[in-house]
Amino acid sequence: MNNWQAWRKQQRAELMVRRECVTEGEHRRWSTAITALLEQGFPSLQRNVVGFCWPHRGEYDPRPLMNFIRERGATLALPEVVNKQEPLCFRRWWPGAPMKKGTYDIPVPDNTGVVTVGALVIPMIGFDQLGFRLGYGGGYFDRTLIAITPRPLAIGVAFEILRMHTTHPQPHDIPMDFIVTEAGIYRVAATGLMLISPEECAAETLR
Repeated sequence: MNNWQAWRKQQRAELMVRRECVTEGEHRRWSTAITALLEQGFPSLQRNVVGFCWPHRGEYDPRPLMNFIRERGATLALPEVVNKQEPLCFRRWWPGAPMKKGTYDIPVPDNTGVVTVGALVIPMIGFDQLGFRLGYGGGYFDRTLIAITPRPLAIGVAFEILRMHTTHPQPHDIPMDFIVTEAGIYRVAATGLMLISPEECAAETLR
């Protein structure tokens, strides 16, 4: 596809309208289901430094999961855009941490300590059958996943209504390691998304 950027812009707009039309009850049920799957399938998050994104425009709300893993020993972090062409900077977050408005008016920690994340729970506007994510178009998470060594575990989260046949991935796009929706946990494999049980996922990610 030659004009993939224009195509993605259109898809992004359509999917965000679809997401923002979700009823409050559906959003709550789906978010609760995703949280339960993340709690059961990724116990390794409880002993890790985990990057999240503050919920924005109808995204999955990760705050219950953040509280759950923090109470069990995890260090939490939220991303800050330092420079549009650079990887994200992750700053430590805790309930009551000072906050300020960042890029896209999304709240970010106000000058708290910088940490290196070992896992990322990444919201997705859309996702495809090969585990590629459609985001807001800035390429921040792609740059971040390449920059951090060892590469963090990348868990994409979205609702099933945002599934696409393809995102027309480009050479710079990085697929997720796992995708979690209200329908289940998907391992990202070369052949496509594979539905696995929370128990299988926990065994894999605790190795």
